[in-house]
Amino acid sequence: MPASPNILFVMDDQHRHDFLGLDTPTVSTPHIDRLAQQGTRFTHCCVNAPVCAPSRISLASGLHPWRLGAVDNNCYLPLRIPTYYQRLRDHGYKVASAGKLDLAKPAGYNGRHGTRACNYQWGFTDPCEIEGKMHAGRSDAPQGPYGFMLREKGQFDAFANDYQSRSDCGWIKDASHDSVLPEELHSDTYVGERANQWLQEAPQDAPWHMFVSFVGPHDPFDPPTSWAERYRTADMPEPIESDGTGKPGWVQHRRLDMSPEEILQTRRQYAANISLIDHWVGEMLNTLEQRGMLDNTVVIFASDHGEMLGDHGLYTKSVAYEASLRVPLILSGPGIPAGETRDTLAELSDINPTICELAGVPYLGSESDSLDAKSLMPTVEDPGKPHRDNTMSQLRGFASLRTETHKLILNWNSQTELYGLVEDPDECHNIADQAPDVVKHLRHQLQQRSLEGSWHR
Repeated sequence: MPASPNILFVMDDQHRHDFLGLDTPTVSTPHIDRLAQQGTRFTHCCVNAPVCAPSRISLASGLHPWRLGAVDNNCYLPLRIPTYYQRLRDHGYKVASAGKLDLAKPAGYNGRHGTRACNYQWGFTDPCEIEGKMHAGRSDAPQGPYGFMLREKGQFDAFANDYQSRSDCGWIKDASHDSVLPEELHSDTYVGERANQWLQEAPQDAPWHMFVSFVGPHDPFDPPTSWAERYRTADMPEPIESDGTGKPGWVQHRRLDMSPEEILQTRRQYAANISLIDHWVGEMLNTLEQRGMLDNTVVIFASDHGEMLGDHGLYTKSVAYEASLRVPLILSGPGIPAGETRDTLAELSDINPTICELAGVPYLGSESDSLDAKSLMPTVEDPGKPHRDNTMSQLRGFASLRTETHKLILNWNSQTELYGLVEDPDECHNIADQAPDVVKHLRHQLQQRSLEGSWHR
């Protein structure tokens, strides 16, 4: 058994922080809940950019995504930028992946086996880059391992035609029906099977890091019928209702006119897909237990960003509100206290140096100020140690700063938003005009965060 721990990092796509059984009992996630019961859960983890590629680029590099120009999905992680995957590899780790990477999203072809050359350059020794389901379904021909598998099974055209019809509906309204594929051909089943197969054959003579990246519960909300049936009559939390007053025009323009029944349908389908992913988390944990590897494996669960799911009349992400910014974050395994919760603010990219510290590998910022990310281990080991006073997130259209009590959103060329999260946790009342001193103070903090570590590094 290697002295360094193995690391299983499970990430799903577009999973908001409160859709776990721990918070919403009608969402069945027993295996993810088990991780939290056996480990430490961060309840206020915010992403550095609430959209796929910039968020994942920030995680891999430990840098604020805007330092790299990653302010929308049309971006790459430059090959000159070091990653934590490389650090692990260079210190003797096998570094595997199964699922979505999104480190070169505009380069659409992932390859028949998901082994394109850039994945090795980023540090993976055993990559299997599986395309996202929208990526797979909006193409006329297979773009990666999942599409090729569907073509071999004679199901690619049915899948692509279904996704074209969902696209014509705008992906959400009138598009949240069950998958046309059986469970065994569903995209998240495919990711789970590929990841679990690798774990069944993982080496015993060297430490490994497996990055499993499910493509759900990202829209369209299309669980297989076998899982959707479990939620047909399930109760779901009500969405946050607001008329958009105080929010900028570009946000109001995104509001969808949906009935309560339609919103409930999307929430049930979303929860069903999460439960399917949870099932595969359980399968992977069982594999590690059967192989006698679980006691020496750190297991991390997180998501790349959240999902509005009807809150404020909004869907998907790309806004700075809580359901879009906040994601689950759970650490479990050797060196992690069991059954504990940390309410301190954290950023998703903080997982980067945390993994290196758990692996005993010097991370890129351990001897300099070259990382924006900060290891979570000090506060994991001692809840009395502070971690962050604020979290920062940015996309092309806005920058936001969240503290324990307030959130400032600077919308470029539009109105500023300020929310008092203690008295208004649902972010319904923009108080920017009533609290100019708070806006000024948080704007200064946002500027300092943008410059931390020196802008010229």
